[in-house]
Amino acid sequence: MGRLVEALEKVGYRDGETLFGAPYDFRQAPAAPGKPCRAFSRFRRQLRALVEHASWTNGDQPVVLVSHSQGGYFALEFLNRSPMAWRRRHVKHFVMASTGAGGFVLGLQSLVSVVSDASPMGLAGRSLACKFTSLPCSTATRRWWSRGTRTTGAPDGSRSPGVRGDAIQDDFRAPAVPTTCINGVGVPTTEKLVYWDGDFSQAPEIVYGDGDGVVNSASILALDTVIGEDPRQGYYKSVKIAGTSHDGVVSDGATLERLVSEIPRENFVQASKEEDSRVAQL
Repeated sequence: MGRLVEALEKVGYRDGETLFGAPYDFRQAPAAPGKPCRAFSRFRRQLRALVEHASWTNGDQPVVLVSHSQGGYFALEFLNRSPMAWRRRHVKHFVMASTGAGGFVLGLQSLVSVVSDASPMGLAGRSLACKFTSLPCSTATRRWWSRGTRTTGAPDGSRSPGVRGDAIQDDFRAPAVPTTCINGVGVPTTEKLVYWDGDFSQAPEIVYGDGDGVVNSASILALDTVIGEDPRQGYYKSVKIAGTSHDGVVSDGATLERLVSEIPRENFVQASKEEDSRVAQL
């Protein structure tokens, strides 16, 4: 994210004045609505206070939220669990980069494969809540697993019990604030993990498709349905940049310029011609 910060500063944003960071504990994940989650509750309180501070110190104007990858899930849940009146008052635009509505297939491997990472840290990491936020789920595809003798992370088979947590994508909803989604495409991306004969002790056969190298095209295209077709949403734009990787969206020269250019959007704000002066970065 350092390159993104530098790019924003070059166009006039100032750290601590018009540019603010909102760190989060990547090991954690938002619990399902109604379920307790101390870490996410603390994040929500802190981000709400930061947004209100950024707005107040800049003439009570609404802010722009910018997220990348897993930060998009945190930002989206933050918005959806904030009162609608508060969202409309404080958030002018949400720019979500490199996040798909259906997670990504590689998230399955660390949970089901014996050989994915057998180190002490790798084994411990399987229990982290964040492992479940990125799992492929029924938001983008109705099923996860294929029938027969092989078990995959494919979207073309029947659902298998187990190997599943409270994946937040099952509640992936439009934020009901003006939203722009920016994703790379045209990069070989894991589409399926094939474990022949159900043998999870062996490395899987990887079947590749289109995407950004992490999030596949099905998950990216699902944004157009889940967010774009929600009647509550209003303004929605999807930007797909050919030949751009997951991290390249926030680091590669021309692609980074395109992302920065999407931040000060005015065509969805009535009677406003001034450029946005606030960005809360996730």
